[in-house]
Amino acid sequence: MYEGVHAYPDGRATVARFAKTAAAYGYEGVVVRNHGDAQAEYDPERIGDRYGIDVVPGIEIRTDDPGQAGGLVGNYRSKRTIVCVHGGSLNRFAVEQPAVDVLAHPMADGDVNHVLAKSAAENGVHLEFNFARVLRAEGGERVQAIGALKKLRELVEQYDAPYVVSADAASHLHLEAPRELLALGEAIGFDRGAIESGLAAWGALSDRNRRRREDSFVEPGVRIERRDEE
Repeated sequence: MYEGVHAYPDGRATVARFAKTAAAYGYEGVVVRNHGDAQAEYDPERIGDRYGIDVVPGIEIRTDDPGQAGGLVGNYRSKRTIVCVHGGSLNRFAVEQPAVDVLAHPMADGDVNHVLAKSAAENGVHLEFNFARVLRAEGGERVQAIGALKKLRELVEQYDAPYVVSADAASHLHLEAPRELLALGEAIGFDRGAIESGLAAWGALSDRNRRRREDSFVEPGVRIERRDEE
């Protein structure tokens, strides 16, 4: 299982600190999903080897301009293993782009309807079940967050849209062990297996995208098989 995090300077903990804590909690990997204007400097292989965890370079594109967003997605698609789009005004843009891996926290500053959920399913864009507000908000805001997650869950189930699960940590103190997220999910109406699948999806996306960057990849479903000439 993997977790998606915002490391310093986008968050308050370094990539190394996140990796150390995530490894101790039993995660197999962390996706560093800093916003484009607050990217971290780190060596994913060195940190990964030190703590025995997969450190995945990612980015979360944040802008209100769909045209600019399209250029940024194209620019970072070959530079980052995971490409996310900051949810809100770009919800529709993101779900219509097969080059986007994850629409991050789509319900926090925006909404998802049947049309968007269907587009996400058709284009393979993963919708994020983001538990940040459930974990760290209080009162009415927390109640609203739970209601938004319920709506998103129903749409994902109806259209069989892909998804990821995250606590959206901006500090290593925000990280929750997988068992804690599983318990939280069950408490607010999720199936335990669905939470496990959502945490694992980050790793599956990483593996898929790394394969696609190999020389043998041509397009989805098409690969070049090289054989030694006799």
